[in-house]
Amino acid sequence: MVILFGIPIAQVLLFGFVITNELKNVKIAIWDMSKDNVTTEITHKILSSGFFESVKNISHKDEIEKTFKEGKVKEVIIFEPDFAKKLKKEKKANIQLIADASDANSANMIVNYTKGIIIDYLAKHNQAINTPMKIDTKERMLYNESLKDVYMFVPGIIAMILMLVSAMMTSISVAREKELGTMEIILVSPLKPIQILLGKVTPYLVLSFINAVIIIALGNFVFGMPILGSLTFLMLETMLFIMLALSLGILISTVAANQQVAMMMSMFALMLPTILLSGFIFPVENMPTALQWLAALMPPKYFIIILKNIMLKGTGIAFVWKETLILAGMTVFFIALSAKKFKIRLE
Repeated sequence: MVILFGIPIAQVLLFGFVITNELKNVKIAIWDMSKDNVTTEITHKILSSGFFESVKNISHKDEIEKTFKEGKVKEVIIFEPDFAKKLKKEKKANIQLIADASDANSANMIVNYTKGIIIDYLAKHNQAINTPMKIDTKERMLYNESLKDVYMFVPGIIAMILMLVSAMMTSISVAREKELGTMEIILVSPLKPIQILLGKVTPYLVLSFINAVIIIALGNFVFGMPILGSLTFLMLETMLFIMLALSLGILISTVAANQQVAMMMSMFALMLPTILLSGFIFPVENMPTALQWLAALMPPKYFIIILKNIMLKGTGIAFVWKETLILAGMTVFFIALSAKKFKIRLE
C-alpha cells in the first residue's frame, strides 16, 4: 500500500516542485570599474528582479576565477571604466558577463536573464532621448566554452551509477543471505559486527572502484570530459563516495526482509533523490526552501560538486574540504548505525 499510493504522491510533489525553468536567488558577483549612476541603476535593476543575489564585489581580475572556484557565485558582471561617460558621449558602452558553465543549461539561462534585464533598462531609457544608446554585452562561458551538456551529465551519471550499483549490490547480497539463513550463522559466530560489515563491504568496494575507473575513463576518452585536477585526488574522493554508498547498502539490508524489498528500497530511496535533489539535472537553488534542506542530506549532491571542481575547474582539497568532510561524516554515521543494528540482532 505504501508503494502503491505513497511513491506516486512523493513523485508528483517532487517533480512538481523541482522541475522548473525559473531562476531564483542566483548568486552573482559584480566588478564595477565605473561606479557611476548608470552602473548603479543597472545593478539595482538586476538585483531587484528577484532572480539574482549579489554576494561579492570584485575589485581585481585575479579574483574572478578564485570566486568561481569557491562554488557559490554563478555569474560575474563586469562594467567597464567610465561607463556612463561613454554611454553619454559615444552612445555605446560594454558589459561583460562571465558565467560558470560547468552546468551549461543554467549558465545559458543566467546569461539570457541578465541580458534581458539590461535590454529592458536600455529600452526604457531610450524612450526619453532622441539618439538611442547601446549597451553591448560580451559573454564568456568559463570551464565549458562550447556549452557541452556532457560536462554536466557525466559527473551526475558517475554519482548515480556508483550510488545505485554499490548500494544495491550490497543490500541484495546481504538480504539474500538472510533469506537463505546463512546470515544467522554468521551473526552467532565470534565475529564482531564491524568485522562482519567489513567482510561484506570489501569485495564490493574493489568491484565498485573498478566500475568507477571504467566510467571515468569512458567519460574522458569517449565524451571528452576533461580531468584538469589531480587524478589521484579524484580516485580518493571516488573511493570515499563508494564507501558511503556501500554503507547505505548495508543499512538498507538490515531493514529489508528479503531481496525484493532491498531492491525496491535501493531504487526508490536512492535513485529518485539522486536524480532530482542532487543538482544533477535541476539546480538546487531553484527549489523551495524545504527541498533545499532535504537536498542538503543527499550524499550525491556533494560528490557531484567535488567531481565538477576536480574535473572541470582543476581545484584541490582547499576548495572541496567541506564537501569531503560531509561525505566522510556520513560514511562514519551509516557504518556505525549499520553496526549497531547488527549488534542488536546478535544480542
